[in-house]
Amino acid sequence: MSKVAAQLKVMPESPEVDLDDLHERLENALPEGAKISNVERDDVAFGLTALLPTVIVPDDAGGTEAVEEAFAGVEDVESVEVENVGRL
Repeated sequence: MSKVAAQLKVMPESPEVDLDDLHERLENALPEGAKISNVERDDVAFGLTALLPTVIVPDDAGGTEAVEEAFAGVEDVESVEVENVGRL
């Protein structure tokens, strides 16, 4: 079974959001079978920093939609956007 790697851009609601805590909450919100392999940070503007997690999901999971929805439901998340997608 192949896997899909997707880099997402998760924007917090404000610069005051603790990004380490947000990262942990994103990990806990992942659907079954998905995992975060790497997280980068991107300084956006005015002190706001986005998290750029790379998520690995099984190819038969139907893409990244379940992960996007799970992340969007996490407290302090303003938006979730897919940046890149590729097969492993």
